[in-house]
Amino acid sequence: MEINGVPIEDTFAEAFGMHMNRTIITAYSEEWARITATEATGFGTSVIMAPAEAGIEYIMSPDETPDGRPGVRVVFAVGSKKKLEPQLLARLGQCVLTSPTASAFDDTPKPKDLYEIGKKIAMFGDGFQTKKGPIDGRVLWLIPRMSGTCVMQNLFGRVKGVAGGNIIYCCEDVESGMNSGMAAVKAIEQVEGAYTPFPGGLVGSGSKPSSKYKVLFASTNEKFCPTLRALVPNTFIPKGSEFVQEIVINGLTESAVANAMKVAIEEVCKHPGITKMTAGNYGGKLGEYQIKLHDLFS
Repeated sequence: MEINGVPIEDTFAEAFGMHMNRTIITAYSEEWARITATEATGFGTSVIMAPAEAGIEYIMSPDETPDGRPGVRVVFAVGSKKKLEPQLLARLGQCVLTSPTASAFDDTPKPKDLYEIGKKIAMFGDGFQTKKGPIDGRVLWLIPRMSGTCVMQNLFGRVKGVAGGNIIYCCEDVESGMNSGMAAVKAIEQVEGAYTPFPGGLVGSGSKPSSKYKVLFASTNEKFCPTLRALVPNTFIPKGSEFVQEIVINGLTESAVANAMKVAIEEVCKHPGITKMTAGNYGGKLGEYQIKLHDLFS
């Protein structure tokens, strides 16, 4: 199977379940809403070491948000259910409450659990906070601050989502890999329910779930390292490829992740210098979801 001359390997991306929350962050301008969202989702790459896998899902127009202002929809994901509430408290309290004009509203579809985040963050108001609602089904806290009132929804939800969807592709050089990757991440932002947790959506250090060192449970995936091609038997990198890129995709549902993978593959294969398209998996030992590349286009 090929797309625009790029061979698509007959393999699958191995994904796994995580506990997720989806939040809308609004502000007085789209630029500032995105700056706030970027801060709130910071250090949200891989649960190998980061406290959450977080990222921007979608840029929202004023007519799509609860308060009629520009907004950004973000997703926070954790491996353990008990870790979600502390992450929401820390990220919304430290990155939204502190951001001039910013407010936050829950947007988790069909939540399994609800956490009283707004009431706890509203304590920053030191007795001057006000509870309002329900307004359009939302109970809100109005928290006074120097830059005006911060509106924080009271309840934020949890849903079981899917993480670890991915594509890995080999490139002739850095330019072909970076240009195609950045374009693919922009395309993924148009897929509802999916997001990319790594810096700018791109992964430069694809890993495997093992290591020669006992203190580590993940290490570099040497079969995808161009500099090790001559040293590693059964390398996955074809000749003429000097750069390998991975895009990891999480989502609220398996179908959202699959749709984003398809969009990303199509976008990458539009660019020159792509020599091979594949995906990362460990034979089904890591996660319960197997998203097959060829099935995305059948």
